[in-house]
Formats: sequence, C-alpha cells, structure tokens
Amino acid sequence: MSQEKPMRPTIDADSLRSEIRDKSVRVIDVRKEEEYKKNHIPTSANLPLAALLSDDSPERVKKLVQSLGVDDETEVVVYDDTFGALASRVAWTLQYLGHSKVSLLDVTYGKWNSLGLETDTKVPSFETKTLSVNLHPEIMATADYLEKAKEKENVILLDNRERLNFLEQHIPGAINIPYRTLGTQEKILKPKTEMKRILENRGISSNAEIITYCGSVGTLSGLAYYALKSVNLPNVKLYVQSFKEWKSLNKPIDKQEHANYWDLSAE
Repeated sequence: MSQEKPMRPTIDADSLRSEIRDKSVRVIDVRKEEEYKKNHIPTSANLPLAALLSDDSPERVKKLVQSLGVDDETEVVVYDDTFGALASRVAWTLQYLGHSKVSLLDVTYGKWNSLGLETDTKVPSFETKTLSVNLHPEIMATADYLEKAKEKENVILLDNRERLNFLEQHIPGAINIPYRTLGTQEKILKPKTEMKRILENRGISSNAEIITYCGSVGTLSGLAYYALKSVNLPNVKLYVQSFKEWKSLNKPIDKQEHANYWDLSAE
C-alpha cells in the first residue's frame, strides 16, 4: 500500500527544487495569506495554520487538503517562516489523517529567500482531488491517555516550552527540551548526530514511548515530534491540546522547587 511508505521527516531545498521542476510534489505554505501573496515558493498552495486550527476535524481538513490538489499519491512538503513549528503542526495533522507522504522543508522561507532561491507571486489554482482518511490514533495523545501513560515505565513526557515556563509549572514527571534547542541558525532541526546527543543527555532511549506537549495547540511540540522522527524513534505521540487544556481540566501541576532559573542544561 502506498500509504505505508516510510515517513520522510524533512526535505532539503535542493531536493524540493528538483521535485517542483518534476511536478511531483504539492508544496504548502502555512503563513498568513497576506504574506503568501507577497511572494512564496513557486507552485505552492496557501493553507494558513489559523485556518486549519479553526476546525481541524478530519472531515474538514480532508476537504481543505483535497482542494489543494492532494490525493493519496501526492507528495506534500510544508514550510513556514517560524522555525518550522507552524509547518510541523500542519504536517502532523496530515499524518494523523493517514497521509504518510508529508515532509517539512528543512529551512524556513526566510532562509530560502536569503539563499536567493526561486520565489513567485502567482497564486496557482488546483484541481480538487480525492484523499482517503485513515486515522492514526497511535500518534496522538489525549489528556486521559497521557494521565494513564505517564505512570508507566518507559514512557517519557516531553515539555517543549521555554525553560522558564517549564520551571514555573509543568505536567508532573515531564522533562524539558526547549524548542529553541532543536534547530540551528541554518536549519529547522539539528543534524541527527546532535539530536541523538541531546536525547541521550536527557535519558531518552530509542525504545521509549515519548509524548510531546507545549503551551496550547501543539506547534512547538509538533516540531519536537518531527525532531524525534528525524532520528527514527518509532513511538512518538503529540498531545495536541497541550498544557492549556491540561490546566483547564484542573489536572495535577508541578513546579520546579528551588530551581536555578538560569539553568539551560536541557541542551
């Protein structure tokens, strides 16, 4: 089955340029519409993250994506200008729907521009296609699931907010890898060897079940999801509603007592 193709977490700019020339990819720009209309990667479609999140039910997302000319066989590459976090949330949503052929561009649009690569102002039109939906609940965590799972051995809860936010309050048992430690100045994600070192330093084993979360809608933790997938960790879930929902449900919260607030040891 084509949908079982192994996930390609990221794609580099040169490879994307080749795929655009071959017309073998649908590029999705998740920036705001006014930014997209100024200029964008050639042939790209616009799907602002806010438009997706206004109703990210599977049926509505399916219709949105189909209207961009995406069917089961379409390779999709998503990009943003926000260190990959917004793009990752859109890409994860497609993967949750069962579309495994989705990748993040490994540079931001700003970087693409600064490299002098091709841009366009033309807003293309797309023929509506038919996309199957085959939900993958194994990559999503709910509050109830998380509450039960975090008590088990070999389950790691990963908080990807800023260090200070984590120290102030977090879900009990979580460890912190701030989203800013995931990328470099050049790329949205660190090289695999560096990513593996970070995970090893934090005691994260490759066979653990890892649940990522951030502040509200799963953008920062979505980037962490792809960071973990970039080093082939098999069992990763995104707690999409994240800490905002956890607090609203009056679930237990921990504070890092006697913490050194300048401790940036998460790297």
